[in-house]
Amino acid sequence: MTQKKKNYLRILTPPDDLSDIIKKVRRFRFVKARRIIVMAVLLLLAACGTYLLLDNQAYGRARTAAQYPSDTSDTSGYAQFADGIVRYNRDGVTFLNNKNEEQWMQPTQLQNPVIVKKEHSFAVADNGGNSILVFSEEGLKGEIETTLPIEKIAVSDQGIVSVVLRDETTPKIITYDATGNILAELQISQGTTGYPTAMEISDDGNTLGVSYLSVSTTGVTSRVVYYNFGEEGQDKPDNIVSSTEYDNTIMAEMFFMGGSRCAAVGDNSFVIYRGSDVPEPEKEIVLDQEIQSVFHSDEYIGFVLLNQQKSGYELRIYNRIGEQVLSRELPGKYENAKIDGDEIILFEGDRCCIVTVTGIIKYEGELSVEALEIFGAFGLNRYYVMSVDELRVIYLTK
Repeated sequence: MTQKKKNYLRILTPPDDLSDIIKKVRRFRFVKARRIIVMAVLLLLAACGTYLLLDNQAYGRARTAAQYPSDTSDTSGYAQFADGIVRYNRDGVTFLNNKNEEQWMQPTQLQNPVIVKKEHSFAVADNGGNSILVFSEEGLKGEIETTLPIEKIAVSDQGIVSVVLRDETTPKIITYDATGNILAELQISQGTTGYPTAMEISDDGNTLGVSYLSVSTTGVTSRVVYYNFGEEGQDKPDNIVSSTEYDNTIMAEMFFMGGSRCAAVGDNSFVIYRGSDVPEPEKEIVLDQEIQSVFHSDEYIGFVLLNQQKSGYELRIYNRIGEQVLSRELPGKYENAKIDGDEIILFEGDRCCIVTVTGIIKYEGELSVEALEIFGAFGLNRYYVMSVDELRVIYLTK
């Protein structure tokens, strides 16, 4: 059987200008993609502009977005930690989430509890007593019992604890792991070394900084010493890798700023040190005003200074390399000050002042509740305010 020829079927041959058609298609696709990218960039710029506009302007009111009541109304202390809040008092340490709900509770018997914290660990000690409890976000990591009264403590990110133990003649500095094993012990001679006035340990627990104060007939001298308990300090006498003396000043506070910077703050100046294993002084900044308080983050060092030229106070911020990034007058005095991201939060009682590192007073006014702790919440211009009997979420508005 023969197959009929289908005259309506034809074999198409590619045109001679096929390359021109391909170029036109590619050009069309390119123009379309470019339009999409341009629109996306414009939308992103608009969103960023709106965010910066809202984030960098002054607000006149603080409204309540949510309230989470507490089942306690005692004289507890509170501290922001991880994604929640630590509540500590004589009877226990409790970790709360951001809805004021108890996640865990560790009973204690501490007469005068104090807290120190890093990003992943914190320690609560009985100041003047002999007990230290080390915690992570999951709960208790270990307990430490000392043989002498506790005077100062510092904690690393892994839960390593260094403590100054009080003794009338020869105070001790002992470093423990989280479970109470002694890692290092320093015997202090007040006659030759001085008395420890400040102490801090690095995030990794390898480097310990101590400020010693010596008093003589000619004046006072502070000696800032850094010990390294890792490889860098193994062949050094007493593990000392850095030691610097400062005349006529009391170095009363020390802290680490990330991995490569640390600082020592005196009564009239502060010094930036560089190096994680062997900190060496890099820059000394003399302050021309009396220090009222000092606070810091990994990026900034902040001071509230007594304004001697005129009445009132001055807020001054430096970056981690010692450059001044902000100086402005404060509308009042505040007992508490902290750096939260790119904002400085000052509060006392029911009064609060929020200042950006660019110098804008974002909010200055009342909160209608006495704040024990304040820190940023998720969302624009939203904050957690912890009081005696509730956790409140506020937002700033015109």
